[in-house]
Parts: sequence; C-alpha cells; structure tokens
Amino acid sequence: MSTPIERFKNGLLALFLKSNCPLCDRPAEGECCAACQRQLQRCQLAKPDNFWTGEVPVFIWGNYSGVLKRAIAALKYDNQQHLARPLGHWLAQAWLKSSIATPVKKLTVVPIPLHPLKLKKRGYNQAELIAQNFCDFTGYKHQPLGLERIRETEAQFGLSAQAREQNLADAFRISKSFGKHLPNSPVLLIDDIYTTGATVRAAAQILQKQGIQVYGVAAIATSKGQFHSS
Repeated sequence: MSTPIERFKNGLLALFLKSNCPLCDRPAEGECCAACQRQLQRCQLAKPDNFWTGEVPVFIWGNYSGVLKRAIAALKYDNQQHLARPLGHWLAQAWLKSSIATPVKKLTVVPIPLHPLKLKKRGYNQAELIAQNFCDFTGYKHQPLGLERIRETEAQFGLSAQAREQNLADAFRISKSFGKHLPNSPVLLIDDIYTTGATVRAAAQILQKQGIQVYGVAAIATSKGQFHSS
C-alpha cells in the first residue's frame, strides 16, 4: 500500500514531469491528457443524487462506460494510482454542489476495504485513494481503516442479486481502533463502482450494528440504467 509520502512524491512528479496519458498514450502534463479529461467530465451524470433514497442512499458521479470505465480499470489494475485524484475531486465537487451535502456539516468518510490478500497483491485500495482525494477536497474526516474485509469473497460480476448478498455475508467487521473510538459524525461510504448495492449494504449493516449512523454511499460510477449522463 502506498504511504502518504509516496502519494505526495507521485503528485509532485505528475506536476513537473510530462508523461503519456494512461488512457490514450498521448502526451499529458497531468493525470491524463486534456482530451481524455474532457471525455471523462462528459461522463458525469446530470443528477448524481437521483438514487438518494432507501436504506442506504447512493450518490453516483458518472456512467460506467466508455472512457470512465477505462479510467477505473487503469486505476485498479494498471497501477495508475494518480487517476484517483481527479476522480475523487470530481466526486467531491459534485457532492458539495448537491442539496444532500447541505444538511450535514461533518462526515466521517470510510472506503470499502479490500481483503488483505487482494490488497497485498494490488498494493493499494482504489476506494481508499478515491476517499482520500474526496476528503482533501471536502475537508471531511478520512477513516481509511474503519472497516476490515475478513472474508475473501468471489467476484461479484455475474452473480445474481441473491448470490451477491450471500457472497458478502459476514465479509466485513469494524476495525479495533474504529470500534474503540466511534465517530461522532455520520459515515459516508466510498466505493469505485456501484452495481446492485450488495457490498455497501453489507458494510453499512456492520456499522449500524455498532450504533454508527450511515449517511449513505458515494461512488464514482454505476452501470444501472436509471442514470443518464449530462
């Protein structure tokens, strides 16, 4: 897992060194080239709070397709950790502009954790990187180790809704440090992709059993058909 110092150094390098865009391989001065950045921003949904209802309300920044799908894949599987910065900042910017951010002045942001074996293999948790950048922009408190994933689950892709719920049963627990010092503000969960919601519901239930209020979840993208890009 990258340390804050390593992330800072990588950020400085991205500012001063020109590199190729991880999405199209053209020269880029930032995290990606200007053309891909424009394409990514066009993926933003017109109403990111359109699904802010139910037991665990959901705030979604973009539509999981095209260049945004490639960006998330590059972040997760190609070690392009710096892509978490614009994605986290855009999610935060949309969040602060929405009416659902107004009622709460303080939130504790908790990323959906990876299982230790997957974390060791990948070297970082993409949801944690997104959450860190989200908090850098919003000023909310980041609790990167609030939850632990204690059971390695099957890949959710291709599973039915019922199978997803069963797959995630008892997959999470409150971390010891978080359990000893419960937050005095509601928790906002952060993830990269929202599909059926089985993962965030499982995580939310663990927090709620400890008496922790879960405000909702914010995610970068969804493939659900109810959402439309702006």
